[in-house]
Amino acid sequence: MPAYNPKVIEPRWQRFWEENKTFRTPDVSDKPKYYILDMFPYPSGAGLHVGHPEGYTATDILARYKRMRGFNVLHPMGWDAFGLPAEQYAIETGTHPRETTQKNIDTFRRQIKMLGFSYDWDREVDTTDPGYFKWTQWIFLELFDTWYDHAQKRGGPIKELPIPADVQAKGPVAVRAYQDTKRLAYQAEIPVNWCEALGTVLANEEVVDGKSERGGHPVVRMPLRQWMLRITDYADRLLEDLDKVEWPHAIKEMQRNWIGKSEGAEVDFRLRIADLRLKDRVPQSAISNLQSDIRVFTTRPDTLFGATYMVLSPEHPLVDQITTPMQKKAVDEYKVEAARKSDLERTELTKRKTGVFTGAYAVNPVNGESVPVWIADYVLLSYGTGAIMAVPAHDERDFEFAKQFRLPIRPVVMPPAAWLAKTKVFGVVHKMLSGSDPLYSQKHMDAPSPGAATLSQFEVQVIRRAGRFVSAQPRDPHKYAEQVYRDAVELFDECFVGDGVAMNSGSFNGQTTAEFKARITAWLEKEKKGQRKVNYKLRDWIFSRQRYWGEPFPILHELDAAGKPTGVVETLSLEELPLTLPELADYKPTGKPEPPLGKAKDWVEVTRNGKRHRRETNTMPQWAGSCWYYLRYLDAKNEKQICDPEKQKSWLPIDLYVGGAEHAVLHLLYARFWHKVLFDRGHISTPEPFQKLVNQGMILGEMDYHVPRAVYEANKSEFARMNLQTVLVTEEKKEICILRNLSSDPSKYSPLNEEQIEKRDDKNFLKGTKIELVGKAEKMSKARGNVINPDEVVDEYGADSLRLFEMFMGPLEATKPWSMRGVEGVFRFLNRVWRLMVDERCEELKLSDVVQDVEPEKETRRFLHQTIQRVTGDLDSMSFNTAIAAMMEFTNHLTPLKIRPRSVLRTFVLLLSPFAPHLAEELWRLLDSGQQTLAFEPWPKYDASLLKADTIEVPVQINGKLRSKLTVAADMNAASLEQAALADEKIRALTEGKTVRKVIVIPGKLVNIVVG
Repeated sequence: MPAYNPKVIEPRWQRFWEENKTFRTPDVSDKPKYYILDMFPYPSGAGLHVGHPEGYTATDILARYKRMRGFNVLHPMGWDAFGLPAEQYAIETGTHPRETTQKNIDTFRRQIKMLGFSYDWDREVDTTDPGYFKWTQWIFLELFDTWYDHAQKRGGPIKELPIPADVQAKGPVAVRAYQDTKRLAYQAEIPVNWCEALGTVLANEEVVDGKSERGGHPVVRMPLRQWMLRITDYADRLLEDLDKVEWPHAIKEMQRNWIGKSEGAEVDFRLRIADLRLKDRVPQSAISNLQSDIRVFTTRPDTLFGATYMVLSPEHPLVDQITTPMQKKAVDEYKVEAARKSDLERTELTKRKTGVFTGAYAVNPVNGESVPVWIADYVLLSYGTGAIMAVPAHDERDFEFAKQFRLPIRPVVMPPAAWLAKTKVFGVVHKMLSGSDPLYSQKHMDAPSPGAATLSQFEVQVIRRAGRFVSAQPRDPHKYAEQVYRDAVELFDECFVGDGVAMNSGSFNGQTTAEFKARITAWLEKEKKGQRKVNYKLRDWIFSRQRYWGEPFPILHELDAAGKPTGVVETLSLEELPLTLPELADYKPTGKPEPPLGKAKDWVEVTRNGKRHRRETNTMPQWAGSCWYYLRYLDAKNEKQICDPEKQKSWLPIDLYVGGAEHAVLHLLYARFWHKVLFDRGHISTPEPFQKLVNQGMILGEMDYHVPRAVYEANKSEFARMNLQTVLVTEEKKEICILRNLSSDPSKYSPLNEEQIEKRDDKNFLKGTKIELVGKAEKMSKARGNVINPDEVVDEYGADSLRLFEMFMGPLEATKPWSMRGVEGVFRFLNRVWRLMVDERCEELKLSDVVQDVEPEKETRRFLHQTIQRVTGDLDSMSFNTAIAAMMEFTNHLTPLKIRPRSVLRTFVLLLSPFAPHLAEELWRLLDSGQQTLAFEPWPKYDASLLKADTIEVPVQINGKLRSKLTVAADMNAASLEQAALADEKIRALTEGKTVRKVIVIPGKLVNIVVG
């Protein structure tokens, strides 16, 4: 086997690592620990594509590197295997989700092992394993048994919750009911995204344009009793502790925005029945029972004088009470329409604002004005109080809404001069006052219709308004713009949302925003019309799914003699866990909010201590198992505890966590929440789970070329002649045809290659035609047919080539297009490395004769130590692509050497080993025949004294253009470098007969000769 053959080398070393448990991590070690973690995958039926291993490759390189640096490395892998996709596939195929899940896990495991990742497979976890989800259920019980003490800022056992004396006096039932209102896990009826086709509640992120992201099924909003987790109690700590972790700034900001802490005031707007004109149209009984106030939350109480209308969420309980008969039909229809939209759609800033007037009015507490009450879907019941005071002059959404429905806009904050100066109004006023344009002269300004023939209606209106202040104001455009803002704010095409000075606000006029906020809030509290309030955008976590394939809740609902729930909930004990799913012949969703588990009558009905109970028939969401899996890796086989206390103290927190940015707010926020609860309850010793977080970028498909469908239809025969096929996709509501080479295997991805494209006038054309092509790399997807299977890449080029290319494509965090030519390029590099050491003339594997036990030449030694320095530094900074480039450069240096020192090659193989471990192991054994594996060999160290070169190459320019290069002493001074440059034969010939006007010398870098 003299030629490099990864098909032989790689399986052999993978078997060696597995049989010898090379990467099994000891629990006890005198080495420093390094816990490096991948976000574990959801094993789908499609298996991996080449984008998936990018993060795994990065962590594996670092794991191997850290072992060689003397760390005890924990590098585990597992499967996030419960959830909707597996169940949907099972329903469609008639196969139990357990079978499909295990089959998918087997495929993923095989593919991951095929890539040579150094995981400790003895710690493998699977969220669907009863031995695992036993502890997911146990954590839920801990949440159920925990209340949050806001004074102490920590969670504690529910038995330690102080019970008010009046509650205690009512007895145990009242005490238990009070405790239930404080538990971190509780039940509540809330509006949810219900998908009848999928038979489950969906998160806002799973709903697009009113349809489910999976399958495109209709989704409606409806109230449903759900299990909830009180994550909002931990909002402040989740915010504050972001300062303790080393995460990307963008991810921290996403979490801060998702939590959305805002400080302001709650304000009561009174419904004054006499002003509502409801008496003649609404029964007196309804009026007498009507809630008297609409409470709003605002972060800008300083803008209360600018509130010109109010908006309630369509789901607000007051809507039905205050809607007048005349408006009832429109309101009811709008409520149905709003129920079809997700919260994300409803709050999208760019969408057209919609709403309906209820017919009711409320009273502004600061000025006594009656303001109309509307409903609109941009207000959510889940944020604040579900009602807002609308201040269109100072809120973008209110501004758009007011313009849409012609509602009053009253400015109450004067913007600073800098903001006014950027407006179109200021531009018109400035021209008017400067006299630079005759159309804006005093003569035109005094005319009945100034410049109407040539000026826009907007400009005419501004001039008219500004003209009123000519005699009263100095000719300062800022002052004029202020007056127009006061008098005709509707002329401004945007609202001012920043801080300024109060206006149109009674006795508060002239105060800064900060002063006004403090004083108006104090006034509201004094007058009992409002109070200070801190609010969060974060909502409590909906923790129920109406599906079969998920963790069962370890909960029993007590029933009365008639079989109806009493409201008393009992929990299973640890000894009764795990509670496993019942075997069901039919686990399809019912289409109603009645989970499939309700069909398992024998499982659902339970008699305990002589009382009848009913098990919870909802299951936990997929997020549950992924919230804590990093803990189970520490003690994966422990049947008595979630994790041995000493082991978690040894390993936590995780030193490096690598995964996609798409998990920024949900998984990462949920996992931090669970971790903090377990920390508060004394089960773990660190307040945060993930010390450092890195997000890998996306790997796109190869560059694809497409044409509009009309162009394809007009050139069908030409495409057929050239053996091109098309993939029809819809992109931005337009149909396009992606061109591919015709293949005997339609599943093969065969994009156009460079030889089929020609550039003309900076445009791409199909070679030999006038057909213009658009080139673009897109996300890999089945629909586009651009998915690359790693099995095929490994089969052709080997796992080391795939690993190396994924890291060589560019920075880890960047989005990069795939390229099979790039894979081929790194495969050629690995072949060159092979030939540096292996005699390819022999049939048996042996070292080349050029490899000898000799001392390296000075230049080779210097280059080696420079390479050690570069690769080490790049690994520490996770700059994998530049580390590979450094090794490629060193290979280029070694290749022409007639004698290659064995010691240099041994060091080089160690540098290469984290990146291409199979090849490195093979070469290491060849170089050191007695060694079994290099996995724990010490990482090479560089000698700083050897890094500096004796000579360097300095470019010489003439008038900025490179004309020659000098090889000179590294420490040559500027004067000597100038003399050497002028004496160079090429430079002398080019400057002969010309005047050297100036010589610019940067020692060690550059010489530039300026000639005339």
